[in-house]
Amino acid sequence: MNILLLVSAFNGLSQRAWCMLRARGHEVTVELAPAYDSPDALTAMIHAAAPDLILCPFLKHRVPAQVWQKWPTVIIHPGPVGDRGPSSLDYAIMDRERQWGVTALSAVEEMDAGPVWASRIFPMPDEPVAKAELYNGPVADAALSCIAEVVDKAADPQYQPMSQETMSRPVASASTRPQLRRADRVFEWTRSAAEIVRRVHAADSAPGVRSEIEGTTVQVYDAAVGEPRTHSATPGTIVGRSGDAIAVAAGDADVWIGQVKRPLDAHGNGIKLPAGYVFGDDVIPELEPPAELRETVYDRDGDVGILTLRAYNGAMSTRACHRMKTALDEALADDTRVLVVRGTERFFSNGIHLNVIAAAPDPALEAWENINAINALCKALVSCTDKLTIAGFTANAGAGGVMFGLSCDVVVVRDGVVLNPYYDMGLYGSELHTYTLPRRVGHATAARLLTEKLPVDATEAAAIGLADAVGPREPESFASWLTGMAQSYADPHWHGQALDAKLKVLSGTHPPAYYEAAELSEMAKDFFDDRSGFAAARSGFVHKMAPAETPPRLARHRWNFANG
Repeated sequence: MNILLLVSAFNGLSQRAWCMLRARGHEVTVELAPAYDSPDALTAMIHAAAPDLILCPFLKHRVPAQVWQKWPTVIIHPGPVGDRGPSSLDYAIMDRERQWGVTALSAVEEMDAGPVWASRIFPMPDEPVAKAELYNGPVADAALSCIAEVVDKAADPQYQPMSQETMSRPVASASTRPQLRRADRVFEWTRSAAEIVRRVHAADSAPGVRSEIEGTTVQVYDAAVGEPRTHSATPGTIVGRSGDAIAVAAGDADVWIGQVKRPLDAHGNGIKLPAGYVFGDDVIPELEPPAELRETVYDRDGDVGILTLRAYNGAMSTRACHRMKTALDEALADDTRVLVVRGTERFFSNGIHLNVIAAAPDPALEAWENINAINALCKALVSCTDKLTIAGFTANAGAGGVMFGLSCDVVVVRDGVVLNPYYDMGLYGSELHTYTLPRRVGHATAARLLTEKLPVDATEAAAIGLADAVGPREPESFASWLTGMAQSYADPHWHGQALDAKLKVLSGTHPPAYYEAAELSEMAKDFFDDRSGFAAARSGFVHKMAPAETPPRLARHRWNFANG
């Protein structure tokens, strides 16, 4: 089947759908709706694609009538049957729904009112969860299941989707609700910490919640409930910090905030940043943050050490890399046989922190320091010769974040994770990728991955040698499976063989510093000379600028259109 993905962005869900459909033998092409300034222009390009089916796994834009009237067009809505509106997940979190769902429905004139092709219901997490985590977890899993059913049904020319009016409503509260506005999300710091965090969760990672911290107006993100109040600080004042997260006094407990954004102004604000970058390095007490916001956690299970790294949205700033390097050095110094380096179920890594770079007084210098800081992590892993290292890709990863994981001896991926093992943004790339990527997949496949710039799902990663194994999708099951695998490598017999093999590989290559020096010589030209448009690409990413066009590598039908 010839399938067009019409999306607002080629995000994690869109990439999972793209990978799954291609693996099933379908021809898949992509169009980014924001790249078109008129319905007629978009319709003309869809004519060129000549799709049998249009799927919209992530679409914030309205589908033109001339499109859905001509081609079967299915919207993947993040809500159960009967739910309508653009703030579905926000309401589900704020209203403490016990269960929620995903519905695949035909595009019609009224938003989310079309007949239903497929639907799924899932239980909401017991613990409060941020919107992005909910979206990339249960919502995305349900959406993939719906998409598979839609494609099967679309192959039957006799199939007709069901009217919503004839269907049962498994979630009684599902209804048509307006978009949540800024005023609907606002809170006072005198309220309970749990309520404040729930409101922030419902707006994370966008649009955030506007508030005031010590007289500074900011959007807040990445929140967690801290310790009950034992101080007399005025609500809304900073009472502690850990790394770049800050603790703010609330009504009954502290609220930890990981990310903030000043409103856009003439001074270039309006960039989401780790809170410590906005509120400075004033001397305030160092406190232990709640588990959700701990940047590094090290656990030991016999001969296995497990280092969990947390990087919000996968971005690793210079300062965060330095702190992670300290934790990594301590973990490597422990007398274990195996070290697992893993992310959280929401984040792994996407490499250097473009927002922090863009906000720096000298972005080129900050980028240079950032790439050197993340390279230090990679070199520590590649150069380790007394223990086996395992990378656990718990969540999606891209660019330098993928290469950081490849610095380990063994690479495993959680099912459903998508990797983007290439560099974009006008960067040559570093993180020792010229050593680690060819070592895993060979020079020809490495060159293909870096030039084609296409996503790779867990199954394909294992098939091409980018990963050694694929673990369970459910986060707790993956954690248990990962620990079991690490324990097997810690067996003295297998551990000795693995170390011998590792030393043999290292002895047959140039030292890591050789590859780093060559890569950094290229990166210097990208950072300081801006030879490939890094500054403009970075600005577009940071400020969420609409794409000027769909990248040709995704829009496979463009060649037919260009050739008439």
